[in-house]
Amino acid sequence: MEAQDKILFKNHLKHFCRNTIEQRIAAAKEMIQNAREAANSEEKSSAGDKYETGRAMGHLQQDMHARQLAGYIKEMAGLHAINSSLLYDCVTPGAFIETTIALFFVAAGLGKQVMEGKTIFFLSPRTPLAIALLDKKIGDSFYFNGERGVITNLF
Repeated sequence: MEAQDKILFKNHLKHFCRNTIEQRIAAAKEMIQNAREAANSEEKSSAGDKYETGRAMGHLQQDMHARQLAGYIKEMAGLHAINSSLLYDCVTPGAFIETTIALFFVAAGLGKQVMEGKTIFFLSPRTPLAIALLDKKIGDSFYFNGERGVITNLF
């Protein structure tokens, strides 16, 4: 793969990350709104405890989705800071890593995704595996799911 093709590929991966996180942000905002509406629409009945419990559950759901939203916004900010237009010779945020056991892209924590027929693990730079891979070069080894892997290509 030529240098320009590598950069285009990484930019494509970053674009995928951005779209996925944007979808997650939109879904979290919708869930917050739904929980808010559910909590506010609970009608007071003769069973006052039921009313209070329903409102409390709505507020708990709202808080949970707000925490998720904050995490997604933080992930998006981290993604924006990554430069996928550079080719790297050691693992750093924005690097694509080919190994003997898996493919990795260090940018956003999206987990295992299939793109263009390839299974790629999208790692947040803050995950233990990304931290373990940090500054490693082609030929260096690491452990993933109890298996020893070797970095075969990196850009």
